[in-house]
Amino acid sequence: MSLLFRKIRIGTLVCSLTAGALLSGMAVAKDAPATYAMVQINQQALFFNLMNKGAQDAAKASGKSLIIFNANDNPVAQNDAIENYIQQGVKGILVDAIDVNGIMPAIKEAAAAHIPVIAIDAVLPAGEHKSQVGVDNVKGGHIIGEYFTDYVKTNMAGKAKVGIVGALNSAIQNARQQGFEDAIKANPAIKVADVVDGRNIQDNALTAAENLITGNPDMTAIYATGEPALLGAMAAVVNQGRQKDIKVFGWDLTAQAISGIDQGYVAAVLQQDPEKMGAEALKALNDITAGKTVEKTILVPATVVTKANVDTYRSLFK
Repeated sequence: MSLLFRKIRIGTLVCSLTAGALLSGMAVAKDAPATYAMVQINQQALFFNLMNKGAQDAAKASGKSLIIFNANDNPVAQNDAIENYIQQGVKGILVDAIDVNGIMPAIKEAAAAHIPVIAIDAVLPAGEHKSQVGVDNVKGGHIIGEYFTDYVKTNMAGKAKVGIVGALNSAIQNARQQGFEDAIKANPAIKVADVVDGRNIQDNALTAAENLITGNPDMTAIYATGEPALLGAMAAVVNQGRQKDIKVFGWDLTAQAISGIDQGYVAAVLQQDPEKMGAEALKALNDITAGKTVEKTILVPATVVTKANVDTYRSLFK
């Protein structure tokens, strides 16, 4: 694996934010019970750490305390964490669910204890959570799929063979895959080579993407459904020297993704605003605990980033 893709800068930010969350949690445990708890998927991806930061900053600004639980991609750990926070008597819970169906019994328990739950990012089925904050992932997949379809028409003579690097254990990323595949059906000359499972882990995504490329030497594009998948796919393209003939499309900017856009082999990235998601979710909890009502769905916009508009985002990843 190229050292360029070892996520040195991202790792630094992840460690910094994770350490901040741990220190915050230690202070809360020592001084007083946390006001709110956040049950997160993992703290490896920059996306989740930015979400944590948005929630932490909003909590601090409103005089509330927030403790963050890192589930390390384990859905059972998320359920256990919610049950523990119910016992601790927190005033509200934020959750980005790994298993959107499996989390629902824990959310029901929280509601029975009169603890409001706000879902972030992962779209939950109808239930007792108070609000859903984030991007419509099916729609987002459709948006990047439409962009890809137009790109193929304009830049690839109207036809393409695309491989998909997903995370089949993630309801979020499965929704993004669904939206993308629905959109590209508009052009029957776009063929899906295969779908491989990166498991939302960059090293796994790298291996899966390399196997995808090796098994499909005539592939002309890759679609990655999340940050680890995108970084893994980019590294695979570089490692196999395919920058000139495979275009990469995906989700969630990083410094590496911006570099790939500059070099020309990353064509487009759908950029969410995870920091705003965290902030909006925390604000919704504040409103609920103050006796106010909130919208059932709070949408945070996403933008397709290409060479044409990438300069707007450079400062966020320096």
